[in-house]
Amino acid sequence: MRVFFSVGEPSGDLHGSNLINHLRQLAPALRAEGLGGPRMQAAGCELLRDMSDLAVMGLLPVLKKYPEFRALLARVVKHLETEKPDCVVLIDYPGFNWHVARAAKKLNIPVVYYGLPQVWAWATWRVKKVQTLVDHALCKLPFEEKWFRDRGVEATYVGHPYYDELASRSLDHTFVESLDLSQKRLVSILPGSRMQEVKNNLDMQLRAAKIVASKVPNIQFAIASYNDKQAAVAREKVAAAGLTFPVYVNRTPELIHAATATIAVSGSVSLELLYHAQPSVMVYKVSWLFSRMVRMLQAIRYMTLVNLLTAPDITAGTNSAYDRHHPLDAHVLLPEYPTWRDKSPEVAEHVIEWLTDEPLRQQRIDDLAELRSRVSQTGASRRAADYIAQHVLGITPQSHSRAA
Repeated sequence: MRVFFSVGEPSGDLHGSNLINHLRQLAPALRAEGLGGPRMQAAGCELLRDMSDLAVMGLLPVLKKYPEFRALLARVVKHLETEKPDCVVLIDYPGFNWHVARAAKKLNIPVVYYGLPQVWAWATWRVKKVQTLVDHALCKLPFEEKWFRDRGVEATYVGHPYYDELASRSLDHTFVESLDLSQKRLVSILPGSRMQEVKNNLDMQLRAAKIVASKVPNIQFAIASYNDKQAAVAREKVAAAGLTFPVYVNRTPELIHAATATIAVSGSVSLELLYHAQPSVMVYKVSWLFSRMVRMLQAIRYMTLVNLLTAPDITAGTNSAYDRHHPLDAHVLLPEYPTWRDKSPEVAEHVIEWLTDEPLRQQRIDDLAELRSRVSQTGASRRAADYIAQHVLGITPQSHSRAA
């Protein structure tokens, strides 16, 4: 029994590894293969290519890598034609994965999309691709199932797999104690899991940190990096800004847990911030051209998942962005600034308020904790594996051992 995975981002690599582990419990002889990263490889996936260096976003970065993507797609198509896996599982990474889905459909290989592209967010006509290229849509967010089903997609809500990873983690309390929080409160800076995000966002985050430091005494800052290469870039930017903030690799959970507040780049980390009930400001720096394009195509008001989960109507106010003084945004728990402008003063203002008004900060913590209690259910990877086993691979509970 063979399953081909196509995964191109660090978060997808994590979710893919968890899914493979659960599928193997149902079918121990399962052969996992395809595109992914180090976590999937550690879970036993035979990689055609490690995709860590192809986790790029935006038109220009993608164009620069276009020859690599084109050659890789040809390699994937040849593999599918030759090996004919029992199904193809796509995770995130829509630009490339649509091509993989199209190739699989031509070969009559069932296509499962685990964590669909957020076509409800912008350019909603892209749902036609889901309708024609995806046989089974496994949704991560509670409102997605109805949205896709209303448009004729066989969609099932399984929950967000990130919560499985968060629940399995254990903090390094020795490291937390080494931060000496009794002397200075911590503001953690999370510049994203992609190199491109670090390069685009950290400068603004550091400018906001400078403003905070000028207004609030007895605080310290620390930066969380995804890997050593990103840490090197972060250290260069810190030095260029005339700062001495420490940069830590693989310490994101501890730096979130220990912080009084964080300044983070928007992405799946917002769910980790929710899990820790951590008051945070979300940023995402883009080019002016990209911001104009998105504004014309967007169908929602918010970029941050946590804010979408609290929105009474995700489509309300789509012709404008978050404004802390607007009645539409009274529910927002993680203030967000997707922008081409420098929003460091606005970012700093939120952090300063949380550092200087403890009742206000505690109310934000309580609100985040209440939302967490409603949406942070674990077991998404197991439910996704059960669905794939039963509805795609034909493994029923009575036939698990026989299928293996």
